[in-house]
Order: sequence, then C-alpha cells, then structure tokens
Amino acid sequence: MRTAYHEQLAELNTTLGEMCELSGVTMEHATNALLQADLSVAEQLLDDRERMTHLTSAAEDQAFKLLALQAPVAGELREIVSGFQIVADIDRMYALALHVAKVARRRHPEPALPEEVRGYFAEMGRLAVRLANGAREVLDTSDPQKALALGVDDDAMDDLHKHLFTVLMDRDWPHGVAAAVDVTLLGRYYERFADHAVSIGRRVVFQATGQTPEQIADAAKD
Repeated sequence: MRTAYHEQLAELNTTLGEMCELSGVTMEHATNALLQADLSVAEQLLDDRERMTHLTSAAEDQAFKLLALQAPVAGELREIVSGFQIVADIDRMYALALHVAKVARRRHPEPALPEEVRGYFAEMGRLAVRLANGAREVLDTSDPQKALALGVDDDAMDDLHKHLFTVLMDRDWPHGVAAAVDVTLLGRYYERFADHAVSIGRRVVFQATGQTPEQIADAAKD
C-alpha cells in the first residue's frame, strides 16, 4: 500500500549515505593535507564543493517530495523530519572537514601541527573516517544497534581531545600562541565531526524505534 513512499525514502537514505561517504573522504584527505603540509590537496578540497552542494539539494528535494506527495502518517513523518535533520548534520561534518583543510592551507609551507601532537591528529582523523563510514552503514541498514555502537568511537575521540589539552597546558610548550590556537581549533573540529556522526545514529534510532537512546537504555534496566 505504501510502496511509493518506501521507495522514495530508500532513495533519500541512499543520498544521505553518499553525503556521509563524501564527508568521510573529505576529512581523510584534509587530515593528510594537515599532516603532510600538502597545499595542493587542501586547495583541491576547498575548490571542489559542487558534489556536496548537489547531494544536499537532492536530499532536501527528496524529503520535501515525501512531505508533499506521500501524505505521511505519524511514523513516516518522524522519518522525514529526521531526514532533514540528518542533512544538516552531514553538511556540518563536511564543513568541519573543510575547516581542517583551511588550516593546512593557511599555515603552508610550514606544517600546522607540532611534532608532539601529530600522532593525536592522525588517530583523530582515522576515527573521524570510521565514524562517517559507520554513519553511512547505519543509514543503509537502519539498524539501531549499529547506530548506538557509533558512541564507542565517539568516546575514543573525546578521550583524544581531552589528552590534547594536557599537551597544550604543559608549561614547557615551546610553539607559541598561534600554534596552540591552531591545535585547539583543530581538536574541536574533529570532536564536533564525531558528535554529528553520533547525532545521525541517534536520529536513526529514533526513526526506527520512536525512542531516544536514553529511553532504550532505561527500558533495558527495568
């Protein structure tokens, strides 16, 4: 009875998944540009935004068509509204990846990262890509358990972010204020990227169950 609705919803989720993948690839390349002081990669990322613009427009159009043409009932409306929110989350992930590329470009030809923190950012970049790929898988499968599992990598990202500050607060930090500001901002970009990926997972949980992760956790205790 609702074949057309489910087909169009699947198209929307496919588009959202492609957006997640692009955000992850962009963050991967931006991290490489940051670690290697690679100006050409940073500039290419900053100049090539057309695909994300196209995907964002396509996702929004698909969601609006679902609202306008399919007369969604309560559970379906929840899925569509969550779709709009996920578009915003992924757009922000992509923007944060570009912020990383901007730092790499601004500091060229000098490396943006002191040697003491390069390992932190290599690992943060790896986790960010895993989270983006995980978010895509969650959108493909609508699996609440996989969605909740994104929190594990997010916790690891938060730990790395906190440890960065122990390095920055060291009285013997020799790299000056500008480097400290760059490291602080970059750490925030990666941490927020992870938060938005987890937010996508939370929205998928709500789409699939009608409950928040906290409500599911509370029900499991009873």
